Amino acid sequence: MEKLKFRNAELADLNKIVAIYNSTIASRMVTADMEEVSVESKLKWFEEHNPQTRPLWVVEDEQSQIIGWVSFSSFHERAAYNGTVEVSIYLDEACRGKGYGKTILQYCIDNAGKFGVKNLVALIFLHNEPSLKLFRHFGFEDWGSLPNVAILDGVERSLKILGKRID
Repeated sequence: MEKLKFRNAELADLNKIVAIYNSTIASRMVTADMEEVSVESKLKWFEEHNPQTRPLWVVEDEQSQIIGWVSFSSFHERAAYNGTVEVSIYLDEACRGKGYGKTILQYCIDNAGKFGVKNLVALIFLHNEPSLKLFRHFGFEDWGSLPNVAILDGVERSLKILGKRID
């Protein structure tokens, strides 16, 4: 497995971040977006991240090519929830299924404490078995279920909330 590099995303990376995100929409496995999003529509989301408390990292291969991104997003706007973040991992289509997700998620677990994070949560569709397997491999537990909360192409889909306490 090649060594991956993590760096804070810059505005110039947003085109690639959005392209990777958009590449997941058609599968109906990863996101509840039904149509591709624009770079402009993700500007506010981008600005909600910062290197001090809510990082958005691009993940690069040994040739400094962006192969994915990962973010810590606020779980809830109220201050009492500041120690809990939602972790989101997205990989370029050509890089999926190659073990990069394990490296990225381990990086998140190893670095969460630097950002005051006590809990990592992931919201994953119940039918997204590869992602559920990845997070459970790292000790994420089922913290909740939201049955049939999304309708993707006429099919009701359930959402799992997985969580891990960071000590």
